[in-house]
Formats: sequence, C-alpha cells, structure tokens
Amino acid sequence: MRRLSAADAAERTAHLKERVYLTFTALAVVLTLQSHGESAREAAVTLAIVVLGTLLAVLVADVVSHIAVHALLPDRAEFTRMLRTSFGALGAVTLPLIFMGLAAAGVWRVEAALRGSVIALIAGLVAIGYLAARRVRLPAWARMVVLFAEFGLGFAVVALELLAHG
Repeated sequence: MRRLSAADAAERTAHLKERVYLTFTALAVVLTLQSHGESAREAAVTLAIVVLGTLLAVLVADVVSHIAVHALLPDRAEFTRMLRTSFGALGAVTLPLIFMGLAAAGVWRVEAALRGSVIALIAGLVAIGYLAARRVRLPAWARMVVLFAEFGLGFAVVALELLAHG
C-alpha cells in the first residue's frame, strides 16, 4: 500500500467524510419516510431534494470556509476539487435514488424501495467503517473495539436523527 501525499490524503478524507455525512442524512430521511406513509413519488422527490440540498450545503461550506481562511475566492482548480468532493458523495446514495425512482415508476412498491434503501445505506456505512478500521495499525482486538465504537456512534446518530425527524 503506497503512502499518499498530504494533499491526496486530505482530499480523500474530505470525499469520505462527505459520503458518510450524506449517507447518514439519507438514512434518517428514508427511515422517517417509512414512518410517514408517503406515496412513491413524494418519497422519491423528498429524498432527491434532501440529497441535492445537502450536497449544495457542503459546496457552500467549502467555498465560505475557503474565503474565510484564504481571504480570496477559490481558483478554478480549487473550485473543481470542491465540486468533486461535494458531488462525488452522490455515489453513496445511488442505490436509494434508483430504488425510489423504481417505486415512483410503479416497478416497486414504496415500502420495498424504502426497505431496500435502508439496507443499502446501512451496508455502505458498515463497509466504510470496516475498511477504515481494517487499515488502523492496531492489534485485531483493538480494531474490533474501533469498529464497535464506530457502530455505536453510528447507531446514536441514527437514533438522534429519528428522534428529531420522527
């Protein structure tokens, strides 16, 4: 495994952070939609709006923080990196968006699309957590502690988001 440059590591960190954040946000929305009995079209539109809003919020946060730190607008290369970071997170919610689109088109029932979305989002979080814990240079038992801590914190995030939105 080759060592990344500091710039590459920072960019990968930003990409991963936004994927995790968007996944948690989408998971909270999907879990909430399950309890509200929305139509397939309403559920698909709600998820798409939340995803787009979240991605735009991430982009605005990147631009504003860049301006605050550097006292100038980002150049073309930096803005392109910001766009890649923000909208690169879309991969984390591709399956739920497809599932909701299938429900809106009448191919799936909305309940099945929401259930499939929950499974896909949780599987994505588990995979990211496992891959992150696997790379930590610790004994196997300590990596398991890290993985369970990630799981516990993830569970707490979902519980709090459900409490706020449910």
